[in-house]
This record gives sequence, C-alpha cells and structure tokens, in this order.
Amino acid sequence: MKNSNIIINARKYDGSIHRSWKCRLIEQSEFLLTFVGEFENEVIHSELGVIRPGTISYEYYWLNRYYNIFRFHEPNGDLRNFYCNINLPPSFENGILDYIDLDIDVLVWKNYEYQILDLEEFEQNSVKYLYPSKIIHQAKKSLSEVIGLLEERRFPFDFVQ
Repeated sequence: MKNSNIIINARKYDGSIHRSWKCRLIEQSEFLLTFVGEFENEVIHSELGVIRPGTISYEYYWLNRYYNIFRFHEPNGDLRNFYCNINLPPSFENGILDYIDLDIDVLVWKNYEYQILDLEEFEQNSVKYLYPSKIIHQAKKSLSEVIGLLEERRFPFDFVQ
C-alpha cells in the first residue's frame, strides 16, 4: 500500500464529509500513518493566508490518538507551518482514511508560535451534534497533549531545516 494514492475524508460528527483530498502513503507503522500531498490549487484560508499551488503537506495520523498533525512546506521546500486537528482516531481501509474532525485546531508557525483555533465552533458543535462528555473531555486532553509535544519540540515538531 506504500506510495499508493489514498483519499482522506475529514468528516463532521454526523458523518458528512467536510473536506476530501488525495495524497500518498509514504510510511506506515503499527499506529502511525504518514502521508504526503501537494496542493494543486491556491487556497485562501482565514488564518493561514494564501497557500500556493505546489505547497507540500506531510500528514501524520495516529490510529490511537485524538489528533493529527500536518507539516506544510512552501513549493521551494521551506517550512511554512504546522496545522493540528483534534479529531476522533481515524479508520483506514481500502485506500481511504476517514476521521471525525472535532473542530479544534492548533496553528503553529515556523517560529513555533501557535494559536488555538475554533474553540467556539467546538462548543457550538458539541451542542449541535450532542458530543458525549467522554469525547469533550478527550478533545480537551488531546489539545493539551498536542501543545505539550509542540512546547517540548517532540515528533513531529522536532523538524529542523
């Protein structure tokens, strides 16, 4: 399955697809899947600004953790930023990776300054979709775990150019 094209679906709690894209599986261990993808079109993001075509995304998905982490590189290879999603652990079957996005994101710039995004959306969706208290607790715990990895520069935040 390595180097094969994969479809990734980010879903809302009700199962509807929020975003979908293609990438390649480049590494797989028992609990960690690493993918690489390339932006084909320009994307304008309210917090990230303009993501240019040719931007490379290394994507880390743990099958036993409530988050994933993307590392974006400019088309020339320079580190652009990290983007972290709090989510339910993904499933990976038949060339498709699916995960339920729990709305909370962490944007990390290349100088390792970060901002937590979409806490209000998380609160609204926890009511709208009736998130169980266990999931709310796990989402907040996972946010703390991601920030801990970042502050301690542990994988995948140990990237050095």
